[in-house]
Amino acid sequence: MSEETAPAASVANSQLAQAGAAERGRTSLRELIESLLVTVLLALFGTTFVVQAFKIPSQSMEPTLLVGDHLLVNKFLFGGRGQWYDAVLPYRDVRRGDVIVFKFPFQDHPHYVKRVIGMPGDRIKMVDQNVYVNDEKLDEPYAYHDPSAPYDPFLFNFPPADPDELLSNMQPEWAGEIAGHVVNGELVVPPGHYFAMGDNRDHSWDSRYWGFVDREAIMGSPLVIYWSLATPDEDSGDRSTATSLVDTLFRWPGRLRWTRMFHTVR
Repeated sequence: MSEETAPAASVANSQLAQAGAAERGRTSLRELIESLLVTVLLALFGTTFVVQAFKIPSQSMEPTLLVGDHLLVNKFLFGGRGQWYDAVLPYRDVRRGDVIVFKFPFQDHPHYVKRVIGMPGDRIKMVDQNVYVNDEKLDEPYAYHDPSAPYDPFLFNFPPADPDELLSNMQPEWAGEIAGHVVNGELVVPPGHYFAMGDNRDHSWDSRYWGFVDREAIMGSPLVIYWSLATPDEDSGDRSTATSLVDTLFRWPGRLRWTRMFHTVR
């Protein structure tokens, strides 16, 4: 090789190396973008069809679920809609005793969590705080009654015997409809609907007060408690934002309910 061609070959090799490095860089960037897109798509698919996070905002399901419990809701469990492929997928029907998350039928449809008590066609009544389904007393180890709760006739006996027993805190639409579902002193659950109640019976605004849960409104069933944080006892409304933030940062480890984390919901 002559002295004149050696530098040219060196420059050419250098240019090829730079081009290869640039191509590898573009490939790595493209692979990174593709990986991110796949991750985002899988996350969107998961939260749309499989699981969704949900936080317990009220005491209506205590002691099963506490205020501050964070749940993963299995949206796949009740996914079957009578299609041919339902038989090969792990779907199942809603059962009595299931804890369900559903869209409330009124007021902008927030998500509620309750327990299924009555199935389609069931006859429901409460006598002296005991629930009867189709003339049989329901065994409810999960139900809690608060003896200090303010008096409410629906805490003891349901459905009401006459229109004079309707309560002011009932959903107006339900107050006008409930009599049409009462037969011989029992509430009959219509097809495609469920009667749901909170485990904390004396502090739960449930089907007694607003009616049935439509099958199409059921989003899924709580799968596991992945995080649980006790609410502070004191009212911090009069403190500054900075003070509340500092307090939260320093005190939240002590508010964690470690024993509730990763527990299944039943």
